[in-house]
Amino acid sequence: MIISERTAQFGWEDDDGRGMRIIRMIMDGSKTATCSPMFSYTEDELAEIYANKDQIVTVIDKDERPWCNIRMLDVFETPFGDPDPRLVSGEGAGEDAEKFRQDHRLEWKDWFEEQGYALTEQMMLVAEVFELVEVAE
Repeated sequence: MIISERTAQFGWEDDDGRGMRIIRMIMDGSKTATCSPMFSYTEDELAEIYANKDQIVTVIDKDERPWCNIRMLDVFETPFGDPDPRLVSGEGAGEDAEKFRQDHRLEWKDWFEEQGYALTEQMMLVAEVFELVEVAE
């Protein structure tokens, strides 16, 4: 597998294995999208994410070990209260936008509290939709 200059990191210190669970979902094809709230990016980070569209990106873990390559199909903004169906299905919620919202309320609760943010229906998310290209040997 050729490692791209562009990377997407999943996982962080003390994540209780969450990063690896996400990477496994990407590698088995059950996760084809991801998102984060707009506030979590700097202008430079946003520019880099938008530049990933139509590019091959190497998925790395918290220790920067490469696991697979994905092709970034689209990058867009969508409101939390009415998320784009491509994001909802790619995150594993099928067509159930309410399940997507419930899952993310739980997933982001502590993080938002630490950052001093409230998750509102109007909050904009940056969504990335991708397809698996190859898995590291």
